[in-house]
Amino acid sequence: MKTLLKTLFLAIALTSATSVSAQTPTDSTFLADMPESMQSDMDSLYWDWLSKMHLTVDDNCLVTPTSPVISDSLYIDRLARIPSLIELPYNDAVKKYIEQYTTKLRKKVSFMLAASNFYMPFIEEALDLYDLPQELKYLPIIESALNPTAVSRRGAAGLWQFMLKTGKIYGLENNSLVDDRRDPIKSTWAAVRYLKDLYDIYNDWTLAIAAYNCGPGNVNKAIRRAGGSTDYWTIYEYLPRETRGYVPAFIAANYIMNYYCEHGICPMESELPAQTDTVQIHQDLHLQQVADVCQIDIDQLRSLNPQYKKDIVPGASKISALRLPDHLVTGFIARQDSVFAYQPEKYLKKRKTAAIKSASGTTRNAKGATYHKIRQGDTLGGIAIKYGTTVKKLRALNGIKGNNIRAGKTLRVR
Repeated sequence: MKTLLKTLFLAIALTSATSVSAQTPTDSTFLADMPESMQSDMDSLYWDWLSKMHLTVDDNCLVTPTSPVISDSLYIDRLARIPSLIELPYNDAVKKYIEQYTTKLRKKVSFMLAASNFYMPFIEEALDLYDLPQELKYLPIIESALNPTAVSRRGAAGLWQFMLKTGKIYGLENNSLVDDRRDPIKSTWAAVRYLKDLYDIYNDWTLAIAAYNCGPGNVNKAIRRAGGSTDYWTIYEYLPRETRGYVPAFIAANYIMNYYCEHGICPMESELPAQTDTVQIHQDLHLQQVADVCQIDIDQLRSLNPQYKKDIVPGASKISALRLPDHLVTGFIARQDSVFAYQPEKYLKKRKTAAIKSASGTTRNAKGATYHKIRQGDTLGGIAIKYGTTVKKLRALNGIKGNNIRAGKTLRVR
């Protein structure tokens, strides 16, 4: 079984090797090694998401402008106190990431603390069902800063930053209207299965986490270059640059999500509802129809349903889920006929039939009916002969009693 899994993951591993240095990262290269979610070029994406989440700072929380100076021994002690199955060692690389979270990224930590109240319950549930370490719930912090609409420079998307190919292997659909990688719940279940498969390959959580970031191919290559060692910190220098920062950043994320108070960081308050539920949609629906009829903020709907790229729920293709605040589900069900009937021609422009006109003036529609545009001098008899029918049938199809027809009108002939 393990051989089969290794073959599968080697097939989806990154094919291009990243040039790595055989030295521990210096301060000058540290920023280049940081996971993308921690870098400044994602700030615009982050703040855009922040505004849609309607987050505000809790006025009752005492936020300090700077972080206190912490000794190495205290960091070591605090990490040791976190109940963890995964090793959370302390070293200079881990310290640098903790310092990033407690200084430059303080506002981002405040956001993630608020967002975690919404996302963590179902992430914890999925990890528990597969009997995986709960510490893994902080991986989306490294991957996306808990932004389900995040897209990386390489095209990875969603909370768990699935690449398109890997997402499809784990059942995440992607088409013009839907990207399941952006569905927080579906992508979480896919990520948990992926992590379990990676652990089955390496039987080591640190290596599995590294492989989640750069692919099993790069981890296997680093193991070979390190003489067959399967210790993460031994193969560290042979991993791609970003992956060298990935595990230390994961350890730092576990630290900051447990000890944010000790650094004067407070959660923001989120207007995302704590309790939500889904309704099954059996026909196409636009989120704006729901927003207008049910009086729900459209940005909140998008926040709850980020998998719908164009705000369209394609229920006609297959049954689709619409997530709503728990207290609004009953109202939606009661008004759903009105919702579906609300301006579909405006929000769901999808022509079901279209007439095709030939140069001869003959027109056929998608249902097979044939029409003739009457010209000056046409007669019912002449039209009947042209189309191989009878005057009687033409009269019956068009509700004509006599022989009078007018040029410019359309006559159905079949």
